[in-house]
Amino acid sequence: MTIVPHAHNASRASLVSQKTPHARRSEESEAVIFFAVARQLFAIAADAVQEIRSTDSIAGSASEIAELSVPKVRHTIERGPHLYFVVNAGVHFHLPVTRPTLVLVLRQFRVAVLVDRIEEMAEIPAVFNLPRAFTGDERRWYRGLAYVNDHVIPVINPAGFISDSEFRLLDSATCPQSQPQHVEGVISA
Repeated sequence: MTIVPHAHNASRASLVSQKTPHARRSEESEAVIFFAVARQLFAIAADAVQEIRSTDSIAGSASEIAELSVPKVRHTIERGPHLYFVVNAGVHFHLPVTRPTLVLVLRQFRVAVLVDRIEEMAEIPAVFNLPRAFTGDERRWYRGLAYVNDHVIPVINPAGFISDSEFRLLDSATCPQSQPQHVEGVISA
């Protein structure tokens, strides 16, 4: 809101809303997966998730990373020819420690994300741009906000789970002799 002088009487002022020059919606309707981490609800685009697995089903195929250079990543899993880094979403978002039961394996990144539960899969009418109050890591973590059933829910940016520099650290910790076959965590088709 901005205070502007009244056109006819300079001593009076009125409040007017400031419209941002860019569109408030980043997309129209979108299919998302709502998931919870430590009682906090998040959304991620359904097409960003390749598969959802229980932690029990991948426990045998997970490998522990010996050198913990990135604290939110303690394990890797192999899915086909790709090595995925398993991100603990609670640690990533600075939330209380929980015991995750599910893993979201992302489609275009070498990332799998530990979450507590899936709430639902739904279509949301729009993803709204982040307000300016979101700064720092939040700008990388979230691509926008959704308003669903009187709740504002952060919509995750799948590329925000592991930065390029974190990928380099993780790659060197997991395969020091070989060069990574992928550019900064992106999986080529």
